[in-house]
Amino acid sequence: MSKAVIAEDEALLRGELSRMLAEAWPELTEICECENGAEALEAITDQCPAVAFLDIRMPGLSGLEVAAAAIEVSPRTQVVFTTAYDQYAIAAFERGAVDYLLKPISAERLAMTVQRLKNRTASGAISGDLALLLRELAQGQTAAAKAPPLTWITASCGRETRLIMVDDIAYFRADNKYTVAMTAEGEALLRKPIRELLGALDPARFKQIHRSTIVNLGAIASIVRDDSGKGTMRLKNRPETLVVSQSFMTLFRHM
Repeated sequence: MSKAVIAEDEALLRGELSRMLAEAWPELTEICECENGAEALEAITDQCPAVAFLDIRMPGLSGLEVAAAAIEVSPRTQVVFTTAYDQYAIAAFERGAVDYLLKPISAERLAMTVQRLKNRTASGAISGDLALLLRELAQGQTAAAKAPPLTWITASCGRETRLIMVDDIAYFRADNKYTVAMTAEGEALLRKPIRELLGALDPARFKQIHRSTIVNLGAIASIVRDDSGKGTMRLKNRPETLVVSQSFMTLFRHM
């Protein structure tokens, strides 16, 4: 059974790529659409698809981070990057480790990519250079111009609105359409969903550990893996423990 995962935060682009892929590759038994990197990593972990189409730039986990984690959780999954930024894709394409689709994606270009994927699957030629290539691409992405990460937020504590330094927040937790910020002193409510917050935080300091949780790396005391592959995280200044889903444990393996 051949499955595919599509990770794209723009709903219209995601739906269009899914439609085009179904036409170009009718043998696919399932196409899983994901609106962010976290959902994509969970889908790859659960389904071990034949191919994952990953948008390089997404809030929270980028396509590069998802691909790096996928090497461990689903090593047979082939990766295709989708991007509007050609400079990130040239090295990948020329080295042949992965393919890429430059937005807007044409049916002709997608058909070429599908044929390459089928050929690699038939020959069993899964590149061993993907990890090295991902590091090179990540360095190029880091060097690109980007808005500075948040240093403080405003949040509600009852009737009071507080200014909170981001470094003082132990973790963020999704709460329906809003987000709760947890500090050593207590909790405060942000009136924005957690997926919007992801792209504004410093990725070197904050990591997603669950679909509904983002943790400050500086607030972590320890992480313990259980027999199921999930993790339990203890914090320095909070009494509760946090669950690290199996998909995200790979992000902490080398830390």
